[in-house]
Amino acid sequence: MTSRPPPARPSTVRMQKTKQPSSGARRPAGKPSGGPAWRRWALGGWLMLALWFGVEAARLPDVGALRTQNPRTTALMAQRAEEALEAGTKPRVRQAWVSLGAVAPHAVDAVLCSEDARFYRHEGVDWTEVENAFEQSVREARLGRGASTLTQQLAKNLYLSTDRSLLRKGKELLLARQLESHLSKQRILALYLNVVEWGEGVYGIEAAAREHFGVSARSLSVAQGAMLAAMLPAPRRWLPAQRPETLRTRAGVIIGRLEREGRISAAQAREAQAELSRFFGVPPAPGLVADAS
Repeated sequence: MTSRPPPARPSTVRMQKTKQPSSGARRPAGKPSGGPAWRRWALGGWLMLALWFGVEAARLPDVGALRTQNPRTTALMAQRAEEALEAGTKPRVRQAWVSLGAVAPHAVDAVLCSEDARFYRHEGVDWTEVENAFEQSVREARLGRGASTLTQQLAKNLYLSTDRSLLRKGKELLLARQLESHLSKQRILALYLNVVEWGEGVYGIEAAAREHFGVSARSLSVAQGAMLAAMLPAPRRWLPAQRPETLRTRAGVIIGRLEREGRISAAQAREAQAELSRFFGVPPAPGLVADAS
């Protein structure tokens, strides 16, 4: 007899009909409706930011008056006065307004070279410098230079405080655009040079020149102008009277930039470097001795 194959065993896995989930069924975890959550958060963040900018823009001070009027005081002056009173000392203010024509041109160039080399090429915010500063911060894994333009610094000095919050930075950007929209570059530069801090209670380049070197802003030498410009990142710490090495180094770099950009001659640069060495009491570097003439 021919043997029959054994009967097939019933499958242990039952085929089930695919059921459509009811309207009340739970959706799989990790797949929220309406797209990824970060998109909703990003959209909400942008809307809030746009709303904030709109509100703050409506509350900005009127900068148009600065076209013809010099401010009697600034937010920075008020802050320093409050700090002095809290420390139990009398607020000190040294300031004398001068026109751009009453400032030595090489001193103006030194400030621009140090603080905002692209001043005449941006509209309040130097995005090229912002990008460079960001790349440097990423490369060095730390916060680097601030990348604030001279216009942004003026906005902060006139209307804001020295805190480093993002909200303050946002207001600073708005004010910088307002200043650039209402004032000429020359007027912005003149305002900056007359209100910027240059030591404890010292505001403006005329008061700074007299305080630190005993001369007028018109009579500043190349080396003196470079030292004033070098002070600006830390104007209450890098004081010429204390002869800090950082100040000497920065001033020397600024003199070199002025020469490379054709703002001063090679002979002027050598004389300035020699004067800098004499001021700090160090031997001049080889090749930097001034001409006898």
